[in-house]
Amino acid sequence: MPLAGIALAPLLVSPLTPPAPRSGGVAAAAASSRPRARRRVRCSAADVPGGGGEAGELSRATLLWRAAKLPIYSVALVPLTVGSASAYYHAGLFFAKRYFVLLAAAVLVITWLNLSNDVYDSDTGADKNKKESVVNIIGSRAVTQYAANISLVLGFAGLFWAFAEAGDVRFILLVTCAIFCGYVYQCPPFRLSYQGLGEPLCFAAFGPLATTAFYFSNSMLNISSGTALLPLTKTVIASSVLVGLTTTLILFCSHFHQIDGDLAVGKMSPLVRIGTKTGARVVTIGICALYFLLVAFGICRSLPSGCIVLGALTLPVGKRVVDYVLKNHEDNTKIFMAKYYCVRLHALFGMALASGLILARNGILV
Repeated sequence: MPLAGIALAPLLVSPLTPPAPRSGGVAAAAASSRPRARRRVRCSAADVPGGGGEAGELSRATLLWRAAKLPIYSVALVPLTVGSASAYYHAGLFFAKRYFVLLAAAVLVITWLNLSNDVYDSDTGADKNKKESVVNIIGSRAVTQYAANISLVLGFAGLFWAFAEAGDVRFILLVTCAIFCGYVYQCPPFRLSYQGLGEPLCFAAFGPLATTAFYFSNSMLNISSGTALLPLTKTVIASSVLVGLTTTLILFCSHFHQIDGDLAVGKMSPLVRIGTKTGARVVTIGICALYFLLVAFGICRSLPSGCIVLGALTLPVGKRVVDYVLKNHEDNTKIFMAKYYCVRLHALFGMALASGLILARNGILV
């Protein structure tokens, strides 16, 4: 059973507390004497070198932690675990070795995504003042690009090994399409994230494409009887939509504190276009849509009742995301943490889906 991913997920959702600015009293006094529009610029300046604010006083350990983006690797764990749980729910199939090889491959692909994103954002100047950029930390674009390419090659090696084991061409096609979404998201000549298309690409890549691909990775290749292919079910489709939505919330909330830098280099993210106030409302709508869809999928029997019950238990986490964003969307220092609250929701909601599918397979909360 795909319990390993459920056990690993809590390691990625530990609370992260932003370091307190040492010059908070001075900054607060200055901010109170300026209009709100200039307060955003002031907060942004606290994050850049020489700005005299938070970023200039972050320890190297904190910068390395932010650069590593370890909590973000839940986006590798959750689609794999939910896809595998869907296969277990439908056919009772689970291959532990294949699961862990795919987990390693997915982590390597996400590493490529993160490193190459830093490389290409450094090219455009979007990360010029971002201290936690890997390129800025090690001081070499070439080394970062080289590491990204090695990660992608090794990740593809693991994916093709799993494809050879499963014998299901749908798996490799879907996962390749998911990776291609990551490429056009950030890499030249496309850079579709600069056109505000990152969120649709993120939803497709980590939801319907990756989650369904990992479901198909549990097909069986039998020499005597041929390949036993898993059918596409409404359960995996419903699960993939929910996974895609929680993943997209992470990306959306990561833009709040980067509006000034994105605008300066012409990166038209959704938050640049609509502003933080409307963006906070979009987050609220997204969280409400997540739980509405969860209940709707339960009513139409696309998901077993276990998924609905366990998913409902994450409501306090979803409410925490909404409350935090509504309260802090204009404060760059605090809103930085919004994406990590979304990571927590993503991981816990994914655990709930996977656990509900496993329980239903074993006759509990069917």
